[in-house]
Amino acid sequence: MNRTATTLLPSLLVLLAAGPARALAPATGPAQAPAASLYLTPIGPSIHVEAARKVAAAALAEARKNGWLMAVAVVDPAGTLVFYEKMDDVQLGSATASVQKARSAALFKRPTKTMQDTLAAGGAGLRILKLEGAMPLEGGLPILQGGKLIGAIGLSGDLSENDGKCAAAGVAALKD
Repeated sequence: MNRTATTLLPSLLVLLAAGPARALAPATGPAQAPAASLYLTPIGPSIHVEAARKVAAAALAEARKNGWLMAVAVVDPAGTLVFYEKMDDVQLGSATASVQKARSAALFKRPTKTMQDTLAAGGAGLRILKLEGAMPLEGGLPILQGGKLIGAIGLSGDLSENDGKCAAAGVAALKD
């Protein structure tokens, strides 16, 4: 290798490695301060099953309040299932979709709505389709405690925006 290539190679590798993370970074508008980078969030201890049950119960309570049928999954930071429940008569595809949303939110350390919005923007955002485990549908949220990722929640069963509302209700219950 020549000297120029040897000098530039480390910089090129850093840029290539940062590409997917930057492509999924939360969008900020001109009037907003830059969003905190969730992908830099440290990983904490795994969510305990009792906390997972609390989060899931609050999410399903929100679904019942609105007459939505949902499946809910809570995973640890590695995407391993900790708790799962589905309501009677929920569509069958929602069973696996809820788990996929939770895993995606945990593994990529960001809400799945961020991925949905990235994909919807088109262009370079279409790269998300090649990220293994990325679920670009709203309804998955990371669960943070003490500024560390302890797990994630995923819901599926209604419109994605309603799945997201239920997930937010679940995450909020852990903060109480």
